[in-house]
Amino acid sequence: MEFGMLRRPKSTDSEADLLREQQELLAAGGQSTVTVVNRPDKRRGDAAGAHEQKNHRDVVTIEDLPDEIPTLTPAKKSRFQQERVRFEDEGPEERLDRHDTHISAVLSRIIERDTSAVPVLLPCITGTAFPKVLRRSMVESEGQERAPRGRKSIFARQIGAHRSNNEDVQSLNGSETRDQSSASRHVGFSPLESMETERPESDVMDRVGGPLLLSGQGLAIANSAMETMKIHEENQARLQTMSQSEILEEQRKLLAQLDPRLVDFVRSRKAQRTPGSESSSKPLQKDDFLRYSTSTELDHTIKAQESQRDTMEDYEEDENQLVVQPPIREEELPIKPQKVWLHMDKVELEKLEWTRDLPAPSRLSTKKAMQARFDFAGTLIPATKDLPTHLGLHHHGEEPELAGYSLQELFLLSRSQLNQQRNLAISTLANVLTKARAGEYTSSLKGSVLSSLLDAGLLFLLRFSLDDGVEGVMSAAVHALRALLVSSDDEECLDNASSWLLGMATFPLLPTALEDEDEEDECLDEALKETAKEKEEKKTDHDVARQDVVKGFLRMQGLPRLRYILEVLRPSPRVVLDILEVLIRIARHSTAAATQILNCPRLMETVISEFLPISWTPAVSQAPSSLYGLPVALAMKLLRVLASAGRHACARILNSLGGKELLSRFVVVDPSEMLLEAGEALRCTTEALRLFAVAAGYGQACSLYTDLYPVLVKRLQAGNRPCASSEAVLFLELDRIRALLVLLTQVTQTAGCHEELQRGLVSCLDVCIDSAQGTECPPPPPVLWSHVTGLQPTVISSLKDCVRALDGSAQMSSALILLPSYLLYVEAYYSQLCVQSSFQPVQCLQELESLTSDVLLPLISHQAMQNMASSFRSSSVICNPGLSAPGVEVVPSLPGLFCSRLMSSSTIAGPNSPLSLPTALLYLLNTITSIHKGLIQKFSRLILSDAVLGYLRSCIGAMPSVSHMSAWILRHEHHLLYLLLRLAHKLVPVDPEVAKHAFLFHQVSLALLSWLLPGSEYLAHELMSVLTFSHSLLPEGGCGEPEVSALAELQLKERTSPAVGVLLRDALHHLPSIRGCYLTHLAHMEPSVLSSRDRYLGRNPFVSSHLLPELTGPSLPSDWPFLPLISLYERTGQSAGGGQQVESLPAGSVQSATHCLQWLLVLESWREQTLTAVPPVAKLARLACVFLCSSDLFLERPVQELTWALFRRLTRPAQLEALDLGSAPPGLASFHDLYSALLAQYEAVSFGDLLFGCFMLLPLQRRYSVTMRLAVFGEHVGMLRSLGVSLQQLPVPLEKFTSPMEDSLPLLRLYFRALVTGALKRNWCPVLYAVAVAHLNAFIFSQDAVAEEVEAARRSLLRKTYYMTDEVLKNHLLLFWQPQQNSELGFSTYEQLPSIRARRLESIVGTVQKGGEM
Repeated sequence: MEFGMLRRPKSTDSEADLLREQQELLAAGGQSTVTVVNRPDKRRGDAAGAHEQKNHRDVVTIEDLPDEIPTLTPAKKSRFQQERVRFEDEGPEERLDRHDTHISAVLSRIIERDTSAVPVLLPCITGTAFPKVLRRSMVESEGQERAPRGRKSIFARQIGAHRSNNEDVQSLNGSETRDQSSASRHVGFSPLESMETERPESDVMDRVGGPLLLSGQGLAIANSAMETMKIHEENQARLQTMSQSEILEEQRKLLAQLDPRLVDFVRSRKAQRTPGSESSSKPLQKDDFLRYSTSTELDHTIKAQESQRDTMEDYEEDENQLVVQPPIREEELPIKPQKVWLHMDKVELEKLEWTRDLPAPSRLSTKKAMQARFDFAGTLIPATKDLPTHLGLHHHGEEPELAGYSLQELFLLSRSQLNQQRNLAISTLANVLTKARAGEYTSSLKGSVLSSLLDAGLLFLLRFSLDDGVEGVMSAAVHALRALLVSSDDEECLDNASSWLLGMATFPLLPTALEDEDEEDECLDEALKETAKEKEEKKTDHDVARQDVVKGFLRMQGLPRLRYILEVLRPSPRVVLDILEVLIRIARHSTAAATQILNCPRLMETVISEFLPISWTPAVSQAPSSLYGLPVALAMKLLRVLASAGRHACARILNSLGGKELLSRFVVVDPSEMLLEAGEALRCTTEALRLFAVAAGYGQACSLYTDLYPVLVKRLQAGNRPCASSEAVLFLELDRIRALLVLLTQVTQTAGCHEELQRGLVSCLDVCIDSAQGTECPPPPPVLWSHVTGLQPTVISSLKDCVRALDGSAQMSSALILLPSYLLYVEAYYSQLCVQSSFQPVQCLQELESLTSDVLLPLISHQAMQNMASSFRSSSVICNPGLSAPGVEVVPSLPGLFCSRLMSSSTIAGPNSPLSLPTALLYLLNTITSIHKGLIQKFSRLILSDAVLGYLRSCIGAMPSVSHMSAWILRHEHHLLYLLLRLAHKLVPVDPEVAKHAFLFHQVSLALLSWLLPGSEYLAHELMSVLTFSHSLLPEGGCGEPEVSALAELQLKERTSPAVGVLLRDALHHLPSIRGCYLTHLAHMEPSVLSSRDRYLGRNPFVSSHLLPELTGPSLPSDWPFLPLISLYERTGQSAGGGQQVESLPAGSVQSATHCLQWLLVLESWREQTLTAVPPVAKLARLACVFLCSSDLFLERPVQELTWALFRRLTRPAQLEALDLGSAPPGLASFHDLYSALLAQYEAVSFGDLLFGCFMLLPLQRRYSVTMRLAVFGEHVGMLRSLGVSLQQLPVPLEKFTSPMEDSLPLLRLYFRALVTGALKRNWCPVLYAVAVAHLNAFIFSQDAVAEEVEAARRSLLRKTYYMTDEVLKNHLLLFWQPQQNSELGFSTYEQLPSIRARRLESIVGTVQKGGEM
């Protein structure tokens, strides 16, 4: 069988067929397509290869196949060559499949080239129809002499030939450039610019000395460069013929005519072409003057003209800064490349530009914003500052000459693959955050650094960095997270205020809730709407973090990662402290956040076991290398903050986490025996006492008090003799004593509730059943009143020592710090003593008299106390809202107290605050005077002091803003004001001097009622029950003030309505009923009032949390006096827009409306300052509820009389000018919506009521929106028949309706239609009749230049008026003169048409009677 006849194998052949064909091939002696060789394995050496040759293994080799398989990722290949790696046997289909990507990947890489700076050039006009064809022979002939050996593409050879030509031109021009250096200086030509590559035509002009400004672009000729040179030569020839004085004169003319910006542009172009110092050092030639005109006289002329243009806002640049550096040369390289180096046989200088020295930063004086750059410490670097490179602040960014890193560059660097770069970037961001929170950038940067960083995803970056495996990066991320969340000043202020009156209670640091209800949910049923939890679960992490940073961090599983770092990684002390501070800040966020910390697996167990051990080995140095196994005060503080979140969290800490054992360990041991650094030992003890006080504030851990009683008494006895080695340690010792007194105060209050709970008082049961605290009373605490009675003598003795210490300068500061805590304990003791079964009145009264004479009166008269009182006004946040202004960057998603400015500008937040001691003293005085009323008059000196009265006067009219920055300190100032007013109210009946200021006290009480914050509802209830409606604080009722008000209203009142004085006297008579009305309408606040009462009265077993309610604004709205009217409006179903008729009102509605209107009349008459926070449009809208509540409420006689009185006060000239109906009243979308409801209600139920009619006419004044007038004359024109308010009854001047002239053409047409059709008649609606006639007359006789449509309407209406059949209406429209409210018609008329009107009428109508008579 011949080899040529062998067939190819088929897919149907079996293995036997293949073997048979192989034997046939071998028998025929044919040559195989492959060669079988035996090759040694290079990896095993020759021996292994020889051994394999013995095994006769077959190796198949294919032609052109390399010995080794090429790797897919070669060691050194370019990015493009890496993508071209493939096997030779790979088919085109596999290659396409491997390189094919989804269309989204392709489209995402499309980047449009920036062509904004590329000039648009027209193609050159040639004689050929098509471009010249590039042939291989032409390229080879042009470049064969220069082409190096080897294979090159056509494109590479063409580029090489082009470069060679350029080199030849440069070499030829080299000698010319040296010989003609002066000429090059004349035209600003520099060798630095000759190396630029993107100047095709300007290069030609530069080399021959072309113009500075003209480039030839845009000329529609083939050789634009040559044409430009011709123009330039003509200009030069003309300049040669002119003298120097003529040139200066022409330049002055040009500068006077040209735009200053164009002059600056020309000068900047000159600066770009000006050579360096070498050329400027040579003397100027005549050509230099002709070309540049740089004489001193010309410079002075230019500067003088520029100084007169003050409105120019363009920046000026230094001439030297715009000089472009030449490309680097080989001899300028800092390191000479060697040819023996790999791939350095050909040096590419353009790629080594980065090795040259950096240019100096540009010295700009500009108003344009520049990118902020920071050094590694977070300090802002000025753009003009030239820093040395050894600082490491220069890098290969977009602006390499500028030192520092921008925020974008730091973010980019934080994702580097190098650990050091990531660490450096995050550490720098941490320093930037620290300085941003301190407000160091507010005066230098526009916008907020914190907001910019958070919007850019800083929180996600830090969260990802916490997962970094490198400890340095993780530590930097923790420090940055601490810088973002934690403020040391805020924590210091809160810790200091914890010993003040109710200082343990704090607001949760929750961001302000935003109303983001979906539109589709508004139309759904309540049962189908998504709950808040469901909406929260649907939000992405980004949305959550954008609204709340802390919640976003919790959403990203930040707590488990922090636990892992503490438990497994065991970081350095700094990282441990940062994590504990972050956890404290998270715990202050809300009760839910604190619960998440407690629920995080092994987190709190790790903190307690590692950083709050029961026993420990003392550290060998002051700064230990590890905090593990040592007590850390921040860990104890974390427990205290978590316990403040709620009584259940506190119980978990005490029982499940071993909190009681910790308290026993750290309270019993003296700080000097803790084997810790002195300051850390004191802090640990102080935080343990504070945690103990928080627990006692819930009535918990009181059994521990009985066990530790001897230790606590011993510490209390030593408390008045603090000793310390330094001032810092002294303050820590004072903090420990204050924490001990707070603990004893809480234990005393808890013990005072024991008998009440033991007896099961009915009041206690009612509170428990009605409130949300539970259905059963809490069990009696294990501490009895007898357990705390022994503390009182020791405290009184220490209190006397502190008062005596005020006379010594050395101990005065310490005494002022400790006095508030001692006074608060004494108040708690006597307030609870009165409700005990062992109470002995006579002994108690004697003790109080002794306390008053020995302690209180000397303290009140002491100079230190008077100094504090004199600082009330200057330190008040109410009187000085700027004190609580942040002064730093505020981020809505990350609220804080921002106490740094408050601490630096005032002492109100420090240990010597003027709030703590006076508040504690007044708190005790109010309790004492409630027990011993005979002592009240002895304290009048405190109220009558000029400092206190001046402070109260300053509070009137103040409008403090409520935010997290001010709320925490405002709450304590509210306590001070409330206690001052309570004491003053007790003194008014017994002291005539104090009674003279009753008016002041009442005004302040009304203002305070609108300022009180959430958590102070009990104070609001007390103010309303005792002070607000008190006869003793309304002296106007007994001094003839009602009669004075009646005389003031004599000119305005109607004969049929009673005098205002009678209404005011009746209101004063019903003050108790008015108070009951308001308390009834505030019944929805009862749970909040009861919760607040338990906190203020020291009913600790009933307190559920030391976290106050969420800060959403004041407890009561600013318009609370209108509350009964608003409640009545809502109850009758009118909240959806009004207009419905209610046949029957709820029982007592008339009385509620009457009492509300009476109180409003009292406030408007005697306390007008109280309602200044309510805009007039809101008052009018609230008063309109009288008409919308029902169909006949406004017809009730007392309601109508009071509403008339209030309406007249609203329409006084000053109030009328302030009435702006264009702004939406609070709670309404617009006033127009309310007016539409009033229109519908008026048509339905008014029956022509005069009061209702005046309400409807008030918004129709000319200065208000035309939409309301269009609604009356359009949709509700039928109401004009019943709107019978006479001109004399109108409380608003008629000119307010008629001036200026109406310019709404649709409204004028409606006026005319209503008059012609008879819908508007004088006997039906005299006011609007006069208004319509006035506007139509002014319109038809106006000859102002207007649009054609308006002019046509004028002519049409005038023509229709002239041919009108109703002579009376016709005469009114044509002969109208001016409005006159006192006349019968409401306006006066001409006897005959004035000549100018007659000519106007004649020109349109064409005929008038002789003499102008109609």
